Amino acid sequence: MAFDRDENGDLQTVFGPAEQQNEERAIRTAKSLATKHAGVIAWNREANPALGEYGEPTVLFQAGDVPDLE
Repeated sequence: MAFDRDENGDLQTVFGPAEQQNEERAIRTAKSLATKHAGVIAWNREANPALGEYGEPTVLFQAGDVPDLE
């Protein structure tokens, strides 16, 4: 995910979560986005969408200003 600040200084999502092939690629993508945005975060979590079950997120990489994950 990537974030920029709006005219009021509030963080706004400019790129929502995007599935990557593996953790290494997620980190590499986040590092690239970090040079262009106010904040980025790459994270993963265990999930079973069919059952609506989602585990707690684990941060793989974070840079800049990022809101709390819910």
